[in-house]
Amino acid sequence: MAVTPPQAVERDWRTPLELLVLGAIWGSSFLFMRIAANPFGPFALVEVRLALGALILLPFLWRERAHFRAGMWPKLAIIGAINSAIPFLLFAWAAQRSPAAIGAICNAMTVLFAAMVGFLFFGQKIGLRRSLALLVGFIGVVVLATSKAGGLSVGGAVIAGSTAALLYGVGVNLVRKHLAGIPPAAAAAATLSCAALLVLPFAATHWPTASIGAGPWGAAIAIGVVCTGYAFLLYYRLIHRIGPARAATVTYLVPLFGAGFAWLFLNEPVTPAMLAAGALILGSVAVSQRAS
Repeated sequence: MAVTPPQAVERDWRTPLELLVLGAIWGSSFLFMRIAANPFGPFALVEVRLALGALILLPFLWRERAHFRAGMWPKLAIIGAINSAIPFLLFAWAAQRSPAAIGAICNAMTVLFAAMVGFLFFGQKIGLRRSLALLVGFIGVVVLATSKAGGLSVGGAVIAGSTAALLYGVGVNLVRKHLAGIPPAAAAAATLSCAALLVLPFAATHWPTASIGAGPWGAAIAIGVVCTGYAFLLYYRLIHRIGPARAATVTYLVPLFGAGFAWLFLNEPVTPAMLAAGALILGSVAVSQRAS
């Protein structure tokens, strides 16, 4: 079997383009949540997101169904709750109460939380540089939580977004430990499907009684199909080609696109506190990645 030389991979024009596209897609998810969260409510919106995302990935689950023994499904359900259902709900709740940039900036903490959880519970080394990066990132969260946007306090939304990022960090380590050897797209389809089933009873009892307009419906569908289903496929393709560390650099782009889209399409201001917090968090993530 021919092996592609590392230099050819480095010069592959697809990699920077796909990283840029993925950053834009995930950044736009916070714009779409901001549009759809109030008309749908968190439970209904997240159910649409999970169900559509799982539907897009379902062919991969069917193709790799031999990997999934009956006894695995409780574990897949737990991972689906931690890595998808609860974080999605927290971000949707935050989107009802704060500008889109708040959630996008908090999302960048995922890389730092993944390192912290790996060190505390999974025996991974962390090192002095990464420890300092974690501290700087948390300072950025404090700056963001104590700021105001449009005259309103966003502390609750920051706590929700940071908790979601922490759960993503837990989920990354759980997937690494318990789903190793399972094709990633199939594993994502399984966990998203479980998460959709877990949220379904809450979505059914909290489905909005008022009619939902075309705009929020379009945003909800975009979150599910593009920002969840297609984005997972693109992300796993990047991981396969360039490895998880380099693929994780997309984290730097998400807050930039999230804040930029919200400013462009929703006229949401980007405050000095957001800029300062974003610089602290993204800088800490950059140092953490260099230390890995």
